[in-house]
Amino acid sequence: QVQLVESGGGLVQPGGSLRLSCAASGFTFSNYAMNWYRQAPGTERELVAVISQSGGSTNYADSMKGRGTISRNNAKHTVYLQMNGMKSEDTAVYFCGAGISGFRPIYWGQGTQVTVSS
Repeated sequence: QVQLVESGGGLVQPGGSLRLSCAASGFTFSNYAMNWYRQAPGTERELVAVISQSGGSTNYADSMKGRGTISRNNAKHTVYLQMNGMKSEDTAVYFCGAGISGFRPIYWGQGTQVTVSS
């Protein structure tokens, strides 16, 4: 069955860095755009970054531009999100999703908690 498993979350100090990973299985990974979303308590899930099927095109939310890098390894069926210069407002549960570019993901992972605090 389809599985998306996020890892790499945790506690990081303001200004620090974190790299999230999402391992996919059960579908043809290279056929899908991959997304990172996040959801803080009491808020809606919001798009953080998206990468095209080949990895040749990426887009970021304004809140992540200049601080985040989304990448993928189609041979390893894995998508990554490198976050630098982290801020307290980055605190959220981060989800990866697979779908069609420009549309909400069809498949979702279970999420990984990221907490930015001193």
